This record gives sequence, structure tokens and C-alpha cells, in this order.
Amino acid sequence: MGEWMDCRLADVCASIDYGFTASASAAPIGPKFLRITDIVGSGLRWETVPYVNGDITTLDRYRLHDGDIVIARTGATTGESQFIQNPPVAVFASYLVRLSIKREVDPRYVAYWLKSASFRGYLQGVLGDKSAQPNASASTMTNAPMRLPTDRNYQSAVTSILGALDDKIDLNRRMNETLEAMVRAIFKDWFVDFGPTRAKMEGRATYLARHLWSLFPNRLNGDGKPEGWLVRSIDEIALKIGMGPFGSNIKVSTFVANGIPIVSGQHLTDTLLLDGKYNFITDAHAEKLRSSNVFRGDVIFTHAGNIGQVSYIPKTSRFARYVLSQRQFYLRCDLAKISPLFIVYFFKSLEGQHALLANTSSVGVPSISRPVTNLKAITFFCPPKPLVDHFDGVVEPMHKSIAQNQQQSKALSKIRDLLLPKLMSGKIRVKDAEKLAGAVA
Repeated sequence: MGEWMDCRLADVCASIDYGFTASASAAPIGPKFLRITDIVGSGLRWETVPYVNGDITTLDRYRLHDGDIVIARTGATTGESQFIQNPPVAVFASYLVRLSIKREVDPRYVAYWLKSASFRGYLQGVLGDKSAQPNASASTMTNAPMRLPTDRNYQSAVTSILGALDDKIDLNRRMNETLEAMVRAIFKDWFVDFGPTRAKMEGRATYLARHLWSLFPNRLNGDGKPEGWLVRSIDEIALKIGMGPFGSNIKVSTFVANGIPIVSGQHLTDTLLLDGKYNFITDAHAEKLRSSNVFRGDVIFTHAGNIGQVSYIPKTSRFARYVLSQRQFYLRCDLAKISPLFIVYFFKSLEGQHALLANTSSVGVPSISRPVTNLKAITFFCPPKPLVDHFDGVVEPMHKSIAQNQQQSKALSKIRDLLLPKLMSGKIRVKDAEKLAGAVA
């Protein structure tokens, strides 16, 4: 395992730089450049900014390079960091700090160390809990004490293990993005653009299985919709539409370690409900709020805050029963009339989002007024049930793959988070860590 040395973060940095601030008052002339605007979860958010002086070469000192590390130094994400690989032609903003690491140190090892409890604990001790808007200078952050293995080969062996886990997590994420894009493309072709019907009208070749092709009408009506498809309201196809409870019914004081999970906006960022960290209430408390209980197959919306969110509780969900928080409401479909999968993708389409957000207020917290009443009144062109069932048959295997990838990524994240402090402290051998990582992957 070799020797270890005690040092400061600054000691392993070849340079420590603040980012660039674009002038908001000057007239935007000259080329545009990319600038990091935020560190978000496992990635970075960028924006295209016009460079006011017109001479992009003066930004060279702010450009990102392979192996750089950026750290947020202000706001809620203070201390969050990202390792830069294959960056676009981009610069970083003034509220970030860039570290360039010395050649004798593996920069990705330092990047992982910045995710460790050691650095987190140091930063928490320096900043404390008093500041509503945390702010750390570059010198403060890089004064953090670290214990570093002197053997660069050992550093690289550690990052190889952790990196392989992260690479697989990233591959799963990209696979899921592709699968989701495929489902949306199918929905758009069948139910928005009416591709098969248009192809029939234009005499183009069949591009679906013949039994499925026959379910699409041969022509569009005067309104440009498939002949025979009915206009239905959400109220017509709903078994139940319900709201989350009043905020006073769910408080921090009612939370328990285990029980019925509470769904909030953080779980509704994808088409499938994201089973992540939950607060729980007791079964007895959930029973008192049974009108706000949701189950597999229910479609959940957000009516205040991040309005426009729509998610579906899949068959593969972690729990069979959930309780909504006060900002959510839900739709339970009549399965004899429509599929919840069809409904969730309708409300993710441009038409569905427009209908959902037609009655919004931007005063204070963005919200949908009278969410239940307005949801019931929304209308859509309803395909015949056999066609909707075929859509389900195509989509469900893709959703199953998405769920499997998500579950594997959770397991990989758990083993990575278990190994990281042990490898960083030398409490576990590289060979033993490789075996553990291999068993999960």
C-alpha cells in the first residue's frame, strides 16, 4: 500500500483560480462562449454567453482542461465539485474555483477525495450552520488537510476502481435517456403526428407489424385527426382524481424511521417515479390520509412549485403504497378505457403540457389553480383501446429495462460510497475493493 503523507489540498495544486465574470451591462458583441452556471447532482449546467469584448483569446486563462476540478464556493452547493473530462470550449464562472493538479498526483484521486467525508467535515467545521448563503474562498477550501498516498500507481488503482463504478452508472443513465427518447418518439409518431395514418394516405410502405398497422385509420378527418378516434375528457377516463393533504397533516414531527413513504417533487423528475430518499409516516397516519394514498399505476402531478411535473408509479416501484405531499395531486385511470402509460406520455407532450399549465398563476409560488377541476376538463383524442394496449406492450419492456438500470446504479452508488472512505484511508486493500466492485457490476 506504500507510504502516506499529510498535506493540505493546496499542496497538490499546480494552480488555483477564480472564474470569469461576464459584464451584464455591456452590449453583447463578438463570439459566444459556454460558461458553467451551476453544479447539479452528478453533472454541470452550462449556458451560452455573448462575450462583450469580442476577443475570445483573453478568456484563455479561464478555460477548462482535461483533469481540472471545479468547486462551487457559494450558495447551497458550496463544496460540491466536478472532475472535468473532454470539456467543450468553455470557461467557468466567478463563483467557482478551478484546481489544476500537479503532475505527480492523479487528479481524479483528488476529485474523489473532494467527495469524501474528510473534506465535507472540514468544510462544515469552517462554515458552520449559521450562514443562510454559505460562501467559501479558494484559500479556505484549499487549506483543507488531506492524507495522500505517495505512490501515484496506488492513487491510480483507487481511481480505477471508483471510476469503473461511476462509468457504469453513467452508462446506465445514458441508456435510460435513449430508451426514454425512443418511447417519446413512438408516442409522438403514433398519437401526435399520426404517422401511420399519414403514411397510408400517402401510399407509403408499412413500417409496423401488419396487425398493428391495421389498427390505425386509413385517413384523417377534417380536423386533421384520425377518423373514428373520440374526444374524451380526463374526467371520463378517471376512476379517481385526488389531492395531497393539507400541509398541517404532515409535519416533521410525524416522520418515522420506516412506514409509508411520502412522495414529493424530487421523486417526479422522470417519467417513472424515482425511488430515492423518503420521509415516512406510520401506517395508521397514512390510513387517516387515505384519500391522498397512491399506488402502482397512478399518475402523479405537481400543482405548486415545479409545476408541469408528471410521473407514473410503475409495477417495479420499491413500495406498493405511497402518500402524496401537499403540492401533488393524482389521477387513477379506468384501465378498461385507457392506459396510465398513454396518459403520462400525453401530459409530457407539448399539447399535454399546454393543457396542464393553461391555468397557472405566477404570483408567489407558481401554481395550477383548481388543479382537480381543471384536470378533469382537459380533453384529448383517445385511440381505440387495442391500439393503446399495443403501445403498453411496446413501452413496458423498455420501462422494465430502465428500472433495472436504475436499481443497478443504486447498488453501484452504494458500493462506491462504501469503498471511497476505506480506500482513501487505506483501510481496505485494492484487491479486496476490486472483488467487491466486481461482485456488484
